Amino acid sequence: MFNLIMRSVPWNTGNETMEVGRVFEYTEDSVADQFRTADGIDLDSLARLPCLFMQEGTGDEIAYVGSIIRARIVNGEVRFEYAIDPDVAPLRNILIYANRHSLDMPRDFEFSRNHWAVKEVDLYRFLLRNAQPRRQRPTVFRIEDHENIEPTLASAMMPFDAGFNEVYGAIQLAAENAGLYCRRADDIWENPAIIQDVVSLIDRSRVVICDCTGRNPNVFYEAGIAHALGREVILVTQNEGDIPFDLRHLRYVRYLNNAEGRAALSAALQGRMQTILGH
Repeated sequence: MFNLIMRSVPWNTGNETMEVGRVFEYTEDSVADQFRTADGIDLDSLARLPCLFMQEGTGDEIAYVGSIIRARIVNGEVRFEYAIDPDVAPLRNILIYANRHSLDMPRDFEFSRNHWAVKEVDLYRFLLRNAQPRRQRPTVFRIEDHENIEPTLASAMMPFDAGFNEVYGAIQLAAENAGLYCRRADDIWENPAIIQDVVSLIDRSRVVICDCTGRNPNVFYEAGIAHALGREVILVTQNEGDIPFDLRHLRYVRYLNNAEGRAALSAALQGRMQTILGH
């Protein structure tokens, strides 16, 4: 069994309330009776069950697995403290909705009403069968538990050098013509550490363009991150010898850094991006 607690707000405070009258909604009577006492609700027994904390909705809302630390009834409300299990990756409601019958949640209205239900389902068995494992956590930078790719975002990984400004302009033009917008890490400042801005940009990108010209170690590192995160990576270079040995089996775009060469680069990148996007 598990507690299903649905609220209209995100689960980020550690404390919440629920009207007593909404406890055991969408719960089979035979299950609810196990947690009723002569005085009302057996909160101690409920607190021993695992919990699925959900925000109303059937889309990209985030649900968490955790537990009730303590609970009491005050003025017709159950006031409770809760903890999120850090070892269980958060879930998106869209996954839960797709598997709602497995969790004894067959009624759509259950996803749009504050309530506290008890489900006679093995929550951890469900997680083993359906949930994605938590992403491996790096120690040098941070990645989110869930991918959050922006479908129109491309990013350019290249040396921070004025000699590449017009190349970056050609890449931006290609992205724009393909229906994307392109950013570089030096366009943003969202985190104290530059590496975190770089990784966050890569992680959100639909397409990552890496310019290997000059064998810049930062670009190689960023290309490795992009490949590890499963992003669509397009390699470009002015010199084919600058492509690392381990990547020479991949296709790349060679270009000349002059007006004609940059125009050809832009056209080639536009075509490749349109192919990736399915245009």
